[in-house]
Amino acid sequence: MNVTDYTYLINKPNTITEKQTLALEKVLDEFPYFQSARALHLKGLYNENSFKYNSALKVTAAHTTDRAILFDFISSESFNAIQKDLFEKKTNELLSIKVIDSIEIIPAKKVEINESIVELENTASIISIEEDEVSEAEKTAKTPEENLELGKPLNFSKSETHSFQEWLQLARIQPINRELETKNNSNDVKEEDEIKKKKESIINRFIENNPKISAVKSGSTPNIPIDINKEDTSSLMTETLAKVYLEQKKYQKAIQAYEILILKYPEKSSFFADRILDIKILQQNNNN
Repeated sequence: MNVTDYTYLINKPNTITEKQTLALEKVLDEFPYFQSARALHLKGLYNENSFKYNSALKVTAAHTTDRAILFDFISSESFNAIQKDLFEKKTNELLSIKVIDSIEIIPAKKVEINESIVELENTASIISIEEDEVSEAEKTAKTPEENLELGKPLNFSKSETHSFQEWLQLARIQPINRELETKNNSNDVKEEDEIKKKKESIINRFIENNPKISAVKSGSTPNIPIDINKEDTSSLMTETLAKVYLEQKKYQKAIQAYEILILKYPEKSSFFADRILDIKILQQNNNN
């Protein structure tokens, strides 16, 4: 990759190609602390919907002086534009599919000949259609891993700094050379770590309480223990955070996260319940 191509990508990161992403990997092998190159490489992996993106995000964060800038970059509208275009394209493709009804319509004149024969033919036709539908459903059945979209790039919104920090926590096992940071930066990092630890403590304490969801009888109010003196931890829980726990293989935390989301977004309770079932299957398979 030459200077001209690199300068162009800096100004228009959305245009990065798969070939250029591979070229950046070679650059990073030689210059691992080349921060802008890591950011561009990350964008390239995101555009490809690559399974390498999530782990590359941790590595990029470890080599970034100011993670706040990195977070602003990956949560920006321009960074997520490719994914949005992809979803819109898939949606349009689904809407453009022509549905042809295969049920044969028998003219009224033929019905008069022998109504019993016609009825049998119609019944056979319906059974055949139902069998085709079952067969098609079996073909399109997805595994728990596919339903949970394991390995897909994590999408962080501007309000999900806690989820972002939670995903990077495994990277903190590696030693950090503090001598490379200025005194001012050091103070900022300490303050940020204190805030992050406080949030982690709050949400972990909430999850440890193991909130249960019971059926609600008509005309009654759900018996959910709420302490108004405590901070509202539900504001910290998002679908992205639940996926973070899942990618980290913290299955129990992921299940409890989706249980909290059911309470938070009852209109999506069916979807979250399905995710919980998939996680339990995945958890059982990994324990065997």
